[in-house]
Amino acid sequence: SPEERPQFPGASAEFAERLEFIQPNVLAGIPVYRVMDRQGHVLRPSEDPQLPKEQVLKLYKTMTLLNTMDRILYESQRQGRISFYMTNYGEEGTHVGSAAALDASDLVFGQYREAGVLLYRGYPLELFMAQCYGNASDPGKGRQMPVHYGCPERHFVTISSPLATQIPQAVGAAYAIKRADASRAVVCYFGEGAASEGDAHAGFNFAATLECPIVFFCRNNGYAISTPTSEQYRGDGIAARGPGYGLLSIRVDGNDVFAVYNATREARRRAVAENQPFLIEAMTYRCAAGNSPRECGPGTPGSPQKTPIGHHSTSDDSSAYRSVDEVNYWDKQDHPISRLRHYMANRGWWGEEEEKGWRKSSRKMVLEAFEQAEREPKPPPHLLFSDVYLEMPPRLRRQRAELERHLETYGEHYPLQQFQK
Repeated sequence: SPEERPQFPGASAEFAERLEFIQPNVLAGIPVYRVMDRQGHVLRPSEDPQLPKEQVLKLYKTMTLLNTMDRILYESQRQGRISFYMTNYGEEGTHVGSAAALDASDLVFGQYREAGVLLYRGYPLELFMAQCYGNASDPGKGRQMPVHYGCPERHFVTISSPLATQIPQAVGAAYAIKRADASRAVVCYFGEGAASEGDAHAGFNFAATLECPIVFFCRNNGYAISTPTSEQYRGDGIAARGPGYGLLSIRVDGNDVFAVYNATREARRRAVAENQPFLIEAMTYRCAAGNSPRECGPGTPGSPQKTPIGHHSTSDDSSAYRSVDEVNYWDKQDHPISRLRHYMANRGWWGEEEEKGWRKSSRKMVLEAFEQAEREPKPPPHLLFSDVYLEMPPRLRRQRAELERHLETYGEHYPLQQFQK
């Protein structure tokens, strides 16, 4: 009877008269939603988003342009031209598929592997390069390490290095948007490694209890920086955590750009309409640069380089924790770029001639932006002291004066000719 049901306010449940612990492996794993198979064939016509040819070409060109930019900047770091870089190999479908499903005004909190979202939104190659080189054209004025992009005009919050700090910040922004009744959503990207940080759990709980219009987008590439998921957690991935916090959740094939698009579009729509948080876990893999023509590294025209592997960053060597055969499988058999190319080829939208022409022109665009960034001077040293306070406090004025005197005396020991005057 209703009177005999548990009346505890903390849970919705029934009484049980048998002592039985819930086993973590009793339930089947959450299925992985997909639209296409690995050969680019749509499996269920009703799930095909029916995107026009122009938009599908934009998806493909953004993914391959990002791939080309990654190759050149990766080689640039290996040649000592920039200090650090993180490639997006194998995860391009998660960026572009989700970016295409968002409204241009939606606020994006990225981690550090979402360059494709910015690229899809029209962020210029010149500014990508300027940020990685920290030159005078860098909107961040050379204060951040490479790949920490940001763009207020494109509603992309500047990336910070510490893992998961963006998650509670994104929830706060979503709550502010809800209170303003702004008909916008917040999208927060992070990896499955960051989901182990305390900030992730706090963010999930706040988003659910405050009913915020936010889409949490987790890229699960299996390894975080260097730790396989078998050592990160014992549960069924990240999507399984959603129901425990009250999040509507789904697991998608992150190498299927249409599956990512469909899931993000619906989550975004309902987040705005219903003021509800959603969790998307996109299953993907950091593989090599894709089974496409190998590019030449900067400064080595006509000399093909070894195809870079999708290490966590240029500070990482993934061969220490995964096999070459495993990487090759994902590169050759289940790459998001090749899957979308199969889809376009099946419809007669793309062929070898278009591929060769686009590869050549996109590489030319990237190299032109790269060469321009190398010619730019570094920001002037006085910017070390600006933009924190409305009025510079006395201690900073003293420090700036000390630096000026030091450079006047010992300037010949510094490469001041490389800095903007």
